[in-house]
Amino acid sequence: MDSRPPNLLLLLLTSLLYFWQCARVQASYTIDNVGLTVQPSSTVESGTPVTLRCQVRVSHDNIPHLTHTFQLTQDDVLVSSSTTTEDSVVYKLSPARAADSGSYQCRVTVKEKSKASESKKLDVTGLQTPILYLNKTTPYQSEEFTATCSAPGEKGALVFQFHQRFRGGNPEKIKQAASTGNSSETTLVLSRLGNSILYCDYEVGLVSGVRRSNRSNEISVLVKALHITPIMNILPSSNVSEGDIIEVVCRVVSDLKNIEVFLTRDRRILKQALVSLSHRFTTKEGDSGELVCKAEWGNVQQKSNQTIRVKELFSKPHLTVSPTDIFEGHTFELTCSVSSYDPQKIENDTMLFSIYKDGVELKNGTNYHARAGPSANGNYSCKVKAHSLDYHNFSKDSKSVVVEAKVPVSEPMLSVVGGTLVLEKPFQLICHSDRGTLPIVYTLYAPKRPAESRKVSKPWEQAIFNSSAIYKNSDLKKFLCHARNSLNEPPMTSGQQLLDSTIIIEPVSKPVLRDVSDGQDVNLVCSVQKGTPPITFTWYHTKKAGALDFQTTKKLEGSYRISHVKGEHKGEYYCESTNLANKTKMSDTISIGVKLAGWKKGLIAAFCILVILALILVIIFKRRLLGFKRKTTAELSVKTASTNVERLSLTQAVNVTPGMIGKSVWSDYVSGSESDDQYSVTSPGKPEPQFIEAPTKQADPTSAQGTDNEVRNSKQGMT
Repeated sequence: MDSRPPNLLLLLLTSLLYFWQCARVQASYTIDNVGLTVQPSSTVESGTPVTLRCQVRVSHDNIPHLTHTFQLTQDDVLVSSSTTTEDSVVYKLSPARAADSGSYQCRVTVKEKSKASESKKLDVTGLQTPILYLNKTTPYQSEEFTATCSAPGEKGALVFQFHQRFRGGNPEKIKQAASTGNSSETTLVLSRLGNSILYCDYEVGLVSGVRRSNRSNEISVLVKALHITPIMNILPSSNVSEGDIIEVVCRVVSDLKNIEVFLTRDRRILKQALVSLSHRFTTKEGDSGELVCKAEWGNVQQKSNQTIRVKELFSKPHLTVSPTDIFEGHTFELTCSVSSYDPQKIENDTMLFSIYKDGVELKNGTNYHARAGPSANGNYSCKVKAHSLDYHNFSKDSKSVVVEAKVPVSEPMLSVVGGTLVLEKPFQLICHSDRGTLPIVYTLYAPKRPAESRKVSKPWEQAIFNSSAIYKNSDLKKFLCHARNSLNEPPMTSGQQLLDSTIIIEPVSKPVLRDVSDGQDVNLVCSVQKGTPPITFTWYHTKKAGALDFQTTKKLEGSYRISHVKGEHKGEYYCESTNLANKTKMSDTISIGVKLAGWKKGLIAAFCILVILALILVIIFKRRLLGFKRKTTAELSVKTASTNVERLSLTQAVNVTPGMIGKSVWSDYVSGSESDDQYSVTSPGKPEPQFIEAPTKQADPTSAQGTDNEVRNSKQGMT
């Protein structure tokens, strides 16, 4: 038995049934209309309360708790959004300002559907008049004071402008400032003395354009002169000598407090005090110049200035080096001197000179000698100490002089760029010294051309000279290079190593082609008179495409062999030669004709004679055979006419049948052809057969023998 309470089971079944019905039935709805109204009117004065109401009508199949999301936009910018079960919302402008002008639209979203109302325009006319406030109405000239322009009820992006108007003049805009809300606080500075009127206004930017407010209240301002220009005195005088003591006094005569006074020179503050100051110091070299006394009150500044001139007791020492170009191994001299001194303040013999190297004293005196070299290189200076007649001590240092001995230029090396020179072609030369302080001037002397110079100032630079072609190896001996890095020293000249250090390539001369016969073979020899090996020879036939052969050799000639010369080898030949100079030259052409050997000519002649004799014999034989045939044909024609009846009668009389003679003879006999003669003619030495003549009538058997004899006799008579 179930122990659970019956009401809990019933509640569970009811919930399941509800969710099942919700799943079976899908809610159905449609947004009928969205409306937007503007009250009291679409055009109102600034400051008027305006109400915008958005209302929606939705048809549905009794959906409980249907929610609506309202979105109100001004010129497509969202200004309000809310979600509620109510069918309308209200948006209030209390009060409406010019910034609220624009085109409004309301959009309502219900679940997955959305619809917008028609756009409604709202025009708020007029702008609030601004209010101007100044924290000071009687400022001093160039004094800063605060001005505030505000329009408490306005909103939007306001730009405030401040104006000044003098009596009888036109207003001038003196400042424009962006607002922080509906007011703008800024600082103003007036430099023109006297009375003037200040006022302000503002502008607001709308989609429809910019609107400008009326003027604010006007405030009269009096700009007063501020007399804080300091009074400056230099005691005892502004023209003093080195070592004199002077006092500079700066003071301001004014009733104002908190006036700061500054004493400056070359933008460096020497002293600072309130209202007045006094600065006392001993003049020295370099104190000549302008002293400035400046008074400052707030942001207002006024100044006075005076120039002091300090006369030197003696000039700053000057250290010179001689000679100016110092080379290793040479002697140089340092001299310390002063150009002027005041004999009324100092005596010449009280000045003490000292020479220093790298801060270490070398010698007391005005001169110092040393031999140039790495150990003597360094920074040199000198110092002068003196006593004035009033027992003041002075010392001055010269500027440092750097002494660095130059390295003399070494003997230059002249070489061909790349190390290889091709005769008859332009080339380049490099002149270089292994040692020598830059800059170095290199000068090239070449045959049949003026001297040419190159100045090398950087370590990576090279003195490269362009040269025209030369045609003999010995011409290289005529090139010289001078190197120089001192005007006081003679130049160094290059040696004669150019010819030895250069690979010279001589182009090949025009080749000569000749043929050398060797029995049935021919050698085509291509040779040149000069040219640096290896040389490449190439042979060509004028009637054949491409090269026949090529040969690279260290000799001045090469050969191409034609074995078993035939008629196809006849024609014109030529050759080409080239070497590393890449200058190809071609020979003249030679012709090769092919002739038959003597025994071949005899054989051909004998053969031709035999052929002619054979032709003659054939012609003779044909003529005799033709005559014989004609004669035989005539005889056979007579025999045929006289014996055909006889043969028939004889056949019938003696009863001769085809079976009694051969088949082929019988066939020839019947046809009457020439084979009848061949088969009729006997061999040589045998008696010629005799034919009998048979009468047409039936013969008597007893007379057959006589008839045969007659026929034979008749045949013999014919022969």
